[in-house]
Amino acid sequence: MKNKITLLCLLAVLLSCDNPKEEENTFVEKETQITEPEKESVAQLKEKLTSDGYQIFDYVDEKTGDTVLMQQYFIAFLKRGTNRSQNKAEADSLQKLHLAHLGSMYEQGFADISGPFGDDGDIRGITIYNVPTQKMADSLANMDPMVQAGRLAIEIHPWWAAKGFSLR
Repeated sequence: MKNKITLLCLLAVLLSCDNPKEEENTFVEKETQITEPEKESVAQLKEKLTSDGYQIFDYVDEKTGDTVLMQQYFIAFLKRGTNRSQNKAEADSLQKLHLAHLGSMYEQGFADISGPFGDDGDIRGITIYNVPTQKMADSLANMDPMVQAGRLAIEIHPWWAAKGFSLR
């Protein structure tokens, strides 16, 4: 009888307590909720880009009613250079330095995308520079070790794209 009373008391105590697992889950859910950073308005973005020297314009998309902000970028065509006489070891070394340069341009925010073409034509690849002037894009592109060695040559053109849109 004493064991039954003890068991009933223990059961009553357990049932009267809040479920610690439930509290823990509530705490975890509250701790892991991530708030979205406040999105910059089109007006704020226009002001920032203009003050940084970028060329921009905007229009209203008739279908969605959204304001689309267009920015001028600079697309660099990496063309076959005049000095392609490097041996395989030199060419491989230049390729590593070239990729490091492009990675650095991306990490620093100067380039948004780069890549080679899939054929063996004279235009070997492209890089899209996200800088305010063509002079700056030209300067950055000409810092590429492949360009400095003459293995690649650069041809740059202004290019417009909608700000914030991504490739699909």
